[in-house]
Amino acid sequence: MKVFTLFIALLMANFALAQQDVEDRDDNPMTENNKNLLKIDIKEPLLQIAVKNCNDFKPAAFEGGVAVYKDTLQKFMYDYLNSDFYVLNGDFTFTLTVDKTGKVTNIEGSPKVSNSAYFFDDMKYVVRRIKKNWIPASCNGQPVSSQIKLKMNFSSITTDL
Repeated sequence: MKVFTLFIALLMANFALAQQDVEDRDDNPMTENNKNLLKIDIKEPLLQIAVKNCNDFKPAAFEGGVAVYKDTLQKFMYDYLNSDFYVLNGDFTFTLTVDKTGKVTNIEGSPKVSNSAYFFDDMKYVVRRIKKNWIPASCNGQPVSSQIKLKMNFSSITTDL
């Protein structure tokens, strides 16, 4: 009788543990394996919008220069942009507002295209990840808020793995 009870218990345990959903398995042939390869070209020079009625305008500068900012931004974009969720092709312009203390306070992107809101949100995150401050623009020796325009060209290639 003990052998029969053990046999029934093992049989029930086998059925209970064998219930696994096919979607949870890693070898499901229906999963997509796409990879989006992104090429970023940040144009130089960075354009700055001058302040009206200013005789002695000095533009905002990044600690280390424009080349350092461009390299840092490009590295952070490759690290933090979630390019698997959107395909980027073409020219985009970002306007950064640098306040009187040298902090980037606002980031606006254009042109607005379908699903660009996700990309622009990611770009705001990327720009805020750069911890170095800007040296603020000055007008007649006083720090002023200014805007910097970044022009970029993106090329995306989507491949199946």
